[in-house]
Amino acid sequence: QVQLVESGGGLVQAGGSLRLSCAASGRSFSSYNMGWFRQAPGKEREFVSAITYSGGRTYYADSVKGRFTISRDNAKNTVYLQMPNLKPEDTAIYYCAAINIITMKPFGSWGQGTQVTVSS
Repeated sequence: QVQLVESGGGLVQAGGSLRLSCAASGRSFSSYNMGWFRQAPGKEREFVSAITYSGGRTYYADSVKGRFTISRDNAKNTVYLQMPNLKPEDTAIYYCAAINIITMKPFGSWGQGTQVTVSS
């Protein structure tokens, strides 16, 4: 079972940037497709981005396509989400999880999440 710890969130002004990290424990990290999800206040958790186990393919929600970039470093057991040009509507708690690339549904454990707040 992979355990996940997200970090890198914070308070930024609109147009600012953050880079989120998700550190995973366990030797099998490199065999998992990984995804980022977010949950805004009063809303359901939603898909943001995904990356295949090798890093060869990436996927994005329409709301972040062209702005966010997902990447991973299997040697460091870490997946990243680079978020430039942030908007107030990006405000949410961001989580990473293993993901089924076919369904884009998460599975397994969640970390505690990292809060991203974008002020206008």
